[in-house]
Parts: sequence; structure tokens; C-alpha cells
Amino acid sequence: MDTPPATPQQSSLSFTEGFLLGQLSVVILIGAFIKFFIFGDPPSPETTASTRALARRNQNAAHKRSFSINSSPSAASKAEVRVPSSNVLRHPPRLTTPIILSKTYYNVDAHQPESLDWFNVLIAQTIAQFRTDAHQDEAILTSLTNVLNGAQKPDFLSSIKVTEISLGEDFPIFSNCRVHPVEDGSTGPDGAKLQARMDVDLSDLITLGVETKIILNWPQPLTAILPVALAVSIVRFSGTLSISFLPSASHPAPFSNNASSALPQHPLSTTPTSLAFSFLPDYRLDVNVRSLVGSRSRLQDIPKIAQMVENRLHAWIDERCVEPRVQQVALPSLWPRKKNTRGPPSEEGDGLGLRGPEPLRDVREEARREVEEERRRDGNNREREAAAMAEGLRWRSKAEGGGYEMPGTMPI
Repeated sequence: MDTPPATPQQSSLSFTEGFLLGQLSVVILIGAFIKFFIFGDPPSPETTASTRALARRNQNAAHKRSFSINSSPSAASKAEVRVPSSNVLRHPPRLTTPIILSKTYYNVDAHQPESLDWFNVLIAQTIAQFRTDAHQDEAILTSLTNVLNGAQKPDFLSSIKVTEISLGEDFPIFSNCRVHPVEDGSTGPDGAKLQARMDVDLSDLITLGVETKIILNWPQPLTAILPVALAVSIVRFSGTLSISFLPSASHPAPFSNNASSALPQHPLSTTPTSLAFSFLPDYRLDVNVRSLVGSRSRLQDIPKIAQMVENRLHAWIDERCVEPRVQQVALPSLWPRKKNTRGPPSEEGDGLGLRGPEPLRDVREEARREVEEERRRDGNNREREAAAMAEGLRWRSKAEGGGYEMPGTMPI
């Protein structure tokens, strides 16, 4: 009698082998992910800096090519807005870039770079005063806490607490300043715009430390909570800073569609003179990131978190002040004005000197005194005129030997 084949035992063995093989592959994948993705060694700072600089240069070159293709020659030499001129104000010849360079005895090809030692001293004093003000009433701690917990905070993060702030002890050093024409294809009727470039280097330890919790709200709210502590330190920053002045410009207002109306609907708008600055794409930023993830079994200094934070810092800088993007700051009026005068009182006692902790109140009081004095002078003038008129009428009455009559009155 023939015996049937043992198929159930073979199928159970194949299922067990497949199950074990699947579990082993999952463990290998998880281990490889943890080893290479989380605890993998990051590239060297030199390699990362060169890679980022090359990418920024390529992006900047592509932007310049697109700008030169899209811009037309007529757009670069726009006609200026004509405004009514007066014969009283003399109009000097147009000051082009070559004329400005010749009058200031500056040769962009042969002039030696400047050291900017005086500028470093002024910047150091400004930064030192900023650090002193920030430590007085912990204003920077309150401001950073409000900014970090603002509307831009993600929903999966709990409240962010600032645990460490260090504003550093050293100062940036500016050097090797040189002036050269801008080569961006935007040459106007006055010639190429001038731009000052200087090298800046800062070696310091500027640190910001925070603590928060990552909240997992899936599949239900507060499924898991993961504490995270992070400390970011800027160790060194070096690059080339470009500074240029953008002169004020007038823009014509839109005209009315009505043919009978020859005047613009709005007055002529004027853009104030501004200062534009940016960094060249080959800057370098060295960052030290310390991290601590977990409550009981803590993971310390995860390289992937450091790479993510560093990439985010570089993206934040690139989006704001790295060529072709610039930061534009409007400059205040430098015309001497009485309300901006500070110092001891003058010898005439006209109240020009403003002292005390509240200069704005002194300015308002000075303006009020000027208005009251002007009103008092007008009142005195009116009283003197009225007195002179009455005196004249009295002398006329004495000369006629009787009272005087007002014109247009009925005789008695």
C-alpha cells in the first residue's frame, strides 16, 4: 500500500523560513538606516563649503545670464522723469562714474586695498553696546522666546524654551576693501555703478540653546512625546561683503483717463536713497550643533540633525543676503536739523542744546515755546498797531476842536 507524500511538513518549513528571512531583512534595513542615515559620519567642512560655494556660483551665473537675455538696451537707459525746473537753481553738469572717480583721485585698477581699521573699531563699539543692552534686562531672552513660539511654530512642537544664549566675545574684522564698477549689465547713462567689496572674518562662539518636545498626534492626539534639546553655535563666518548706494529716484504717478484732466491723480512719488549690501556666494559658515533626543534612552549628537540644522541656516542666509539677492536699507536724511541737535546749550541761550534722558520731550517743549513766542509777537504787533491808530484819531480830534465822527454816521 502506497504512503501519501508529507506535503504539510514541507509547507510549514517553507513558511517558517520565509518568516525568519523577512524578519532578518527588516532588522538589516533598520540597522543600516540607523548606522548610515542617523549615525553616519558627515562630510568634512572643507568639502561641504566647496560644494555649497560651487552650487551658489552656478546659480548666480544662471541668474546673470537670464538677466542679460531678458533685459533690453532700452530698459537699461530709461528716460528720466521730467520735473518742472526753475531758472534760479543752477544745474551743474551730470556727474558720471568716471567723473566721480577722477574728482576723488581713485583708480579702480591701480588703487591698493584698504585695511579699514577705523571701521573695525566703530563696529566693535556698536556690537559691544548691543551686548551690554541685551544683558541689562534680559530683553533678548524675551524677544527670542516670543519669536520661537510665534505663529510660525509647527503644530507638532510644544512650547520652545530657551536654555542658553551666548552673544560671543570677539568682533568681526573687515579688511581688503576695494571699489570697482558693478558688472551686472545694468549700466545706465551715468556709467556703471560703483560697489565696495571687503573681506569679513569672524571667529567667535555665538550659541543658542533650546528645549522642546515633538508630539505625535497620529493615529490619535498625544500618541507619543519625544523630548529634544538642541544647541547651535556659530564658530566662524568668513566671506566677501558687497556694499553699494542706490540713489533716490522719482516715479511718475498714473494719469487720469479723463481727457480734460491734465494733472496726475497723485503727486510724484520718490524713493529715498538706500544702502544695499550682500555677500558673495563663496562665503563660509562653520556651525557646531549639539543635540540630545529622548527621555530615558537618550541619543546624543546625532549627525543627521546637525546636517539638517546647518542646511537650514545656509538656506536662511542664501534667501536674504547672498547674491543675487540683496538687503536694502533706506538711509535717513543727513541735512542738519534743529530737532536733531545734541550737546550743551549755546551762548545765546536759544535752547539748541538738548540734554537729559528724554530728548523727544525737550524737542516738543522747544517747538511749543517757539509757537507761543510767535503768537506773542503777533499779538504785540497787533496791540501796537491798534494803539497807534487810536493815538492818531485822538490827535485828529484835538486838531478839529471837538469829537470825531465815524464815517457814515447820521449827523446829530
